[in-house]
Amino acid sequence: MELPIRPDIAKIEDYIPIEPLEILSERLGIPIERLIKLDGNENPYGCSPAAQAALASYPRYNIYPDPSSIELRRCLSEFLGVGVEHIFAGSGSDELLDLIVRLFILPGDKVINCTPTFGMYSYLTEIAAGVVTEVPRNAAYEVDIPAIKAAIDQRTKLIFVASPNNPSGNLVSESQIRDLLETGLVVVVDEAYHEFARETVLPLVFEHPNLIVLRTLSKWAGLAGLRVGYGVFPLEIIRHLWKIKQPYNVNVAGQVAAVATLRDWERMRGYIDLIIRERERLTALLAAVPCLRPLPSSANFVLCKVLDGNARAIRDALAARGILIRYFDTPLLRGYIRVSVGTPEQTDVLIRALNEIRR
Repeated sequence: MELPIRPDIAKIEDYIPIEPLEILSERLGIPIERLIKLDGNENPYGCSPAAQAALASYPRYNIYPDPSSIELRRCLSEFLGVGVEHIFAGSGSDELLDLIVRLFILPGDKVINCTPTFGMYSYLTEIAAGVVTEVPRNAAYEVDIPAIKAAIDQRTKLIFVASPNNPSGNLVSESQIRDLLETGLVVVVDEAYHEFARETVLPLVFEHPNLIVLRTLSKWAGLAGLRVGYGVFPLEIIRHLWKIKQPYNVNVAGQVAAVATLRDWERMRGYIDLIIRERERLTALLAAVPCLRPLPSSANFVLCKVLDGNARAIRDALAARGILIRYFDTPLLRGYIRVSVGTPEQTDVLIRALNEIRR
C-alpha cells in the first residue's frame, strides 16, 4: 500500500540529534556516572537548586499549563527590561524557529542560511517546503554581507543568523545586523548563547519591525531537558504567532523551573562566570595539543581544527574513554571537532585523554 506521504518530506534526510546518556552508556558499556558529556553545550553545573525545589513542591501537574505562559513572560519582562507584550515563550527556541518558518514561508519561498551553522534552520525550512539558500561564511566564520545581499531575490523571505554562531562560537556585530535589516527581509538573530558573550542586538527589535531575537534556557539555565525558550518580537509579528502556536506549548514543569531560575539569577550568573573562565582555560589547553587549533569562542563551547589526524577518529577514541564531544560529518566541518565547556575536572580528563591519543 502506497501512503500519500509528501514527496518533499520523503526526500528529507533525518535530523541526527545527540544521543541521550542512557543510550550512550549502553552502547559504550560505560556507566552513566563515568561519562563526561561535552557534546551538547549544556550547563555542566546543572540547573538551579531553586528550580529543583520548585519542581518538587509544585502541586498541580494534573492541570494543563497556562497557554500564555504569563508568569514566565512577566518574569522575562522584568529580567530583560522589555514589555511583556513583546515576549513569546516556546518549547525551546526550536519551537519558535518552527513557528517563524511556518508564519513566513510558502512552498518555494527562500531562506538564507549562513553555513556552517545550527542545523535546525535548514531542517525546518525543508519541512515547510521552503528552499534553503546557503551563503557560506568566510574563512574566519564571519557572515558575508555582500554575498547575502547578492543571494536575495523575490522569493527570499527570511535571514537566519546565529550570534554567537554554533559551532564556530563567534559573534555577528550590531553593524552587520543593521546592514541586513536594511534589506527589508525578516532577520532572525538566534542568541542561544548570549549569556556567555554578553553582547546583544535585542534593543534593535524596538527600532526595526523586521527583527526577531531568540534565546533559550537550555544553555546557561541548565534546563535543556525541560525545553523552554523565548523570543522578543515586534508586535506586528507576535500577534500572528499567537494564532498558530499549539495551545499548551510550554509544559508546567518548564514554566515552573524557568520562573524559579530567573528569580535565582545571582546564583546562575556565578555558574556562567565559571563557564566563561573555564572556556578561556580550555581554549589555551587545547591550543597546546599539537594536532589542534582552537578558534576563539564567545559561547560555551570551542571549535577546533584538527591539523594532523582524523577528526572522526579523535571523537571515537574519546568516546571509547567515556568522553563525548561533537563531530559534524559535513563538508564544511569534516576536519573539526567541537568541545563543550565542562568543569575544570572534566577539562583535565579531556586534555589527558587527547595527549594519550596523540601518543
